[in-house]
Amino acid sequence: MAAIHILVGSVYGGALLTAREISKQLASEGHRFTVLESPVLNDLTESDEPLLVCTSTTGQGEVPPTLLPVYQELKDLLPLKPGRAFGVIVLGDSSYGDTFCGAGDLMEEVLLEMGGHKVGETLRIDALETTEPADEALPWVRNWIRQLP
Repeated sequence: MAAIHILVGSVYGGALLTAREISKQLASEGHRFTVLESPVLNDLTESDEPLLVCTSTTGQGEVPPTLLPVYQELKDLLPLKPGRAFGVIVLGDSSYGDTFCGAGDLMEEVLLEMGGHKVGETLRIDALETTEPADEALPWVRNWIRQLP
């Protein structure tokens, strides 16, 4: 079974609740998750376990405050982690237009620059269409885990 680090970026708690629900539901299937509510650089550099980013997006399309410090460190230092598997779940509001789910794009970009290996397509959850993000995230994560190397 998979052991996965979930990097959480949350503004109002939706991404955190989604990450916790993923962890709770899939732990019962034998997977091990570490939910990192305020991740730091060592959380990413001290292991090679797959990373799952679960983040919301600010109104300006930026990374939320809980994820911003580690994002900045990654961007500044670019510690190489060639081949490290990662996936992205991003919550947003499509009424913001061009900035919709921007935090997911930013995290994907920096993880690719580190040499990471993106597994699957990014899951973009629109708050205008979904009131329970975990309902969309759970089947996506199950499929994503099956694709892990």
